[in-house]
Amino acid sequence: MSLAVVKSRALAGMRAPEVTVEVHLANGLPSLTIVGLPDTEVKESRDRVRSAIQNCRFEFPARRITVNLAPADLPKESGRFDLPIALGILAASGQIPAPALADHEFAGELSLSGELRPIRGALAMAHALAHAEVPAAFVLPAANADEAALVGCATVYPARSLLEVCAHLTARDDGDRLAAHRRAAPACVCDYPDMSEVKGQAPVKRALEVAAAGGHQALLIGPPGTGKSMLATRFPALLPPLSEAQSLDVATVLSLSTQGFDPTRWGARPFRAPHHTASAVALVGGGGTPRPGEISLAHHGVLFLDELPEFDRKVLEVLREPLECGRITISRASRQAEFPAEFQLIAAMNPCPCGYLGHASGRCRCTPEAVARYQGRLSGPLLDRIDVQIEVPALSADDLANQPACESSSDIARRVGAARSRQLARQDKPNHALQGRDIERYCQPTPTAAGMLRHAANRLHWSARAYHRALKIARTIADLDGAEGIDSAHIAEAIQYRRAVSVK
Repeated sequence: MSLAVVKSRALAGMRAPEVTVEVHLANGLPSLTIVGLPDTEVKESRDRVRSAIQNCRFEFPARRITVNLAPADLPKESGRFDLPIALGILAASGQIPAPALADHEFAGELSLSGELRPIRGALAMAHALAHAEVPAAFVLPAANADEAALVGCATVYPARSLLEVCAHLTARDDGDRLAAHRRAAPACVCDYPDMSEVKGQAPVKRALEVAAAGGHQALLIGPPGTGKSMLATRFPALLPPLSEAQSLDVATVLSLSTQGFDPTRWGARPFRAPHHTASAVALVGGGGTPRPGEISLAHHGVLFLDELPEFDRKVLEVLREPLECGRITISRASRQAEFPAEFQLIAAMNPCPCGYLGHASGRCRCTPEAVARYQGRLSGPLLDRIDVQIEVPALSADDLANQPACESSSDIARRVGAARSRQLARQDKPNHALQGRDIERYCQPTPTAAGMLRHAANRLHWSARAYHRALKIARTIADLDGAEGIDSAHIAEAIQYRRAVSVK
């Protein structure tokens, strides 16, 4: 038989569309041609496949070989097509039985010796294969087996080399076949630092508790050394555990990145902290072949932006749409990719260029114009989308030494979990996701509280967005208190969380 067909998968954003690898052997001068919109990595598979086949003691056909990756209009990238191309050549030349390929899909990069190297996006491919109309077994490198097996309904066969895959396809006894991989129950290793290590700052901890309970964005403002970064790194420990579906979403996005997904981190919320020199593409994703950026890698987790005004203003502006819709669409001339971005933003900044505005030492010499320019690096539309804005004051040495024992993260997390459970039972979503009629239905304050909120909105010149976000914060505070309605005390606390920064 001079024609063989092998199934594999490509990556297009979060999707893993099916790719049919067709291999045809014809008479003519020996050559290997790959068509079907391959990129450089795929074209280079010619040399890897030839060496792998020969080093595995198979015969590389001295014929004209044409490899077609269908559909032709779908871009193909990375070395994951090495294994299906090699198997197609062996099947087309009659060295392995072609019918055995029908019930499998293959992906894997080959070394020159025929060993299989790990690939990117194995979890996304396994998820797509398991939910296909005609599910098939997935053969992939052994290093990706734990990751792919996170999709419980997928049949995964890990292999270490091209020889093992060929032995599996030609075996007559089940004992000679590859063993289906079964993952052990994943144990989440959530080694977050504990909130009890931060001395004092009770009002700030309360603000972060409110932010965690309702899924609100937060901005911490204070002089250097007051604990802003310590508080932010301990914030993930306050959040409720991820559900099975959320854990799978997180793992799928991380599997598309260059670092890949670590199965030992199953169920842990991501915490991403890019440096302030990061570009807009690094934050939202992109590239010739679109890949997820920091906001997508923080999906269902925390994105911490330290030294917020030091980021380029154009970089910060790209966060505005994802903060609203929870998704990012990357458009290129030839393709479009969509990634989830339901992250929780925790940012930190100094109040002025020197950092000591309002410090008890009085060392700040920044002029009002310099302070206004510094804070003006953050645009009004971006600040309008940050629900909780809280000052982190400096503590004296005496205050630090005499602080009593602080609450642990687990104590705060129990209250946060109870409040989040009330929200899900009432409206099936966290408070930060309420929109339009949901706000009118679930966030109605008492008449006295409503009057207080209107007065604050008029005096502080809030936008309609800021007004509704204050209502949602008040709803979260009421949930933490176990209250059915929103009263004046809840509104008063919510107002205090939106007064820290005022961009002129």
